[in-house]
Amino acid sequence: MTLLHDAQLSAAFDRGSHAYDRLVAASPGYHSHLRRSARRLGLPLGGAGLRVLDLGCGTGASTAALLTAAPDAEIVAVDASAGMLERAAAKDWPGHVSFVHSPVEKLAADALGGPFDAVFAAYLFRNVTDPDDTLATARELLTPGGRLAVHEYTLAGGAVPRAVWTAVCRTVVIPLGRVARDAELYRHLWRSVLEFDTAPQFARRAGRAGFEDVRVLPLPGWQTGITHTFTARSPRAAEAGA
Repeated sequence: MTLLHDAQLSAAFDRGSHAYDRLVAASPGYHSHLRRSARRLGLPLGGAGLRVLDLGCGTGASTAALLTAAPDAEIVAVDASAGMLERAAAKDWPGHVSFVHSPVEKLAADALGGPFDAVFAAYLFRNVTDPDDTLATARELLTPGGRLAVHEYTLAGGAVPRAVWTAVCRTVVIPLGRVARDAELYRHLWRSVLEFDTAPQFARRAGRAGFEDVRVLPLPGWQTGITHTFTARSPRAAEAGA
């Protein structure tokens, strides 16, 4: 199977948006893991006075997770799929949450009201054409010393995580996708995880992009060794200038 990219993938998410919330709700730990990764940003004081960017917000599950971690922060949520974003924006949000329809490759800090103190990206990097370019964009959108948290399916390496992921997809994820008439999207999900970076590889990728203090943190339950949180910081002002 050829992986979906760019317009094809956005169209697949548009089609799949009608059933997406129901399908992810059936995944044990899906929402609690997002909340855990959002808390790992370590934002102070509930995020008061801070601006946080939610890259690849989908139907808003990651946005809701950010609200639990930073209830007082200004949150700007971005997604390339109009269908997913429409469902996200239709939910009940406080006034300091806003939504922007844009591919991550076309984002610019000025268009979003300036730089951000933190960037959260959940299930994004497998789905972009150039992960290195996306990391560079995230760095450009952050203030000096700003915080990054990436929540992603990145296998720990070795045969066991690959086997568990494939078994879950073949017995649960893809059959549910067929029921929802979105099998193509969920076959993409299966293959994209197998073909993407392992957790150590993605950590090294973030370091090459100029991020500092890169950490790889596991998540509990059946996703141990399959899903990880990556935390990092953009360079401080003096280091960036040097």
